[in-house]
Amino acid sequence: MTVYLGRNRRGPGFTLRPTLRLRLTLLNGILLVGAGAILVLLAWLLVGDVMHPAVGLQEGSTVTLADGTSVDAVKWQDTLVGEASREVLVKGLIALVAIGIIAIAGAYAVAGRALRPLHNVTQTARRLGEETLDQRIRYSGADDEVAELARTFDAMLDRLAGAFESQKRFVANASHELRTPLAVMRTEIDVTLSDDEADVAEYRRMAKVVRNASERANGLVDALLVLARSEAQSGRRLVRKVPADLAMSVTNALSAVSAEAERLKLDVTTDLQPAQVVGDPSLLDRLAGNLIENAIRYNHLLGRLWLRTSTVGGQAKLVVGNTGYEVEPGDVPGLFEPFRRGGWERTGSRGSGLGLSIVRAVCDAHGGTVSAVAQAGGGLEVTVLLPGASSTPVVAATATVKTAR
Repeated sequence: MTVYLGRNRRGPGFTLRPTLRLRLTLLNGILLVGAGAILVLLAWLLVGDVMHPAVGLQEGSTVTLADGTSVDAVKWQDTLVGEASREVLVKGLIALVAIGIIAIAGAYAVAGRALRPLHNVTQTARRLGEETLDQRIRYSGADDEVAELARTFDAMLDRLAGAFESQKRFVANASHELRTPLAVMRTEIDVTLSDDEADVAEYRRMAKVVRNASERANGLVDALLVLARSEAQSGRRLVRKVPADLAMSVTNALSAVSAEAERLKLDVTTDLQPAQVVGDPSLLDRLAGNLIENAIRYNHLLGRLWLRTSTVGGQAKLVVGNTGYEVEPGDVPGLFEPFRRGGWERTGSRGSGLGLSIVRAVCDAHGGTVSAVAQAGGGLEVTVLLPGASSTPVVAATATVKTAR
């Protein structure tokens, strides 16, 4: 018999908690013993009803036994019925005890065999760790509920392994990105301080390099904070839901990078129709800003940039397209992963490589989708679809302060 020590929900201390195997065994045993007891009872009743050989005899009739003696028929009948009833009852109870023991033993064995995959699940879960996420149950039995549980558990482990691997890559890339500007700053400071003949101009040059590197590190930290904030709200209710217009977000973002667009002499075309949504305006502004900044950053001289907003089928639609470097269609999904830059080396390009990751996280937080298509002549067109304002309720966040009495 196997029992677990578990905490008593009704009070402190521990209580004995039987295992599922033991409970199934007891349940099957009780059912079988109960069914056997009913059969024994029916047999005992039937013997008492059918064994009336002298019922049709006249009063005072006698029955001659094998030894030649004569006895009263009624007394002989009562004796015979009593002995048969006792025989049925005794042997029935003995058989019931034997059947109960065999039934309990068989039920225990069958339950153990049926629950063996569950023990494999438990053992696998106990062995799981950051270094053992490659272990799986790989159940090969009948296609039943246990097999479905095993497949579900294996699928969950696959998702966990992918999440851990993604987290490792994210931490490694973030560390590398932060290490680069810090290494640049330290190198510039050490080289300048070690030069006894360094003048004010040299120190000014060093200060500019340190400032640029610090701005890059600060931009990366800000992007990481926005990404963490967006992913924290993915699949959940947004903390803030107020009316907003994607067309206004695009207009604000475009004005912020107009100088860079003019420097590259880009041909900017816009078709900004109302695209009303309900969500977090700061996150929506960052979504539009990241798309437009990427479209300009990875564009080329005399390139094109097109921006469109509209409402289609109850959804707000934002399209940001640009010419630029060629992107392989198979590389497009990877661009939405952190620290991925299409066509650029990570350490030699501008930006942190988190722009499209933030866009994806903001879309998830607002219940929308984002897709991208590589252009034939180079460049990318990104399409964002968010639930329209008509299908999203406005949430006014309020807080009540209670005063002590």
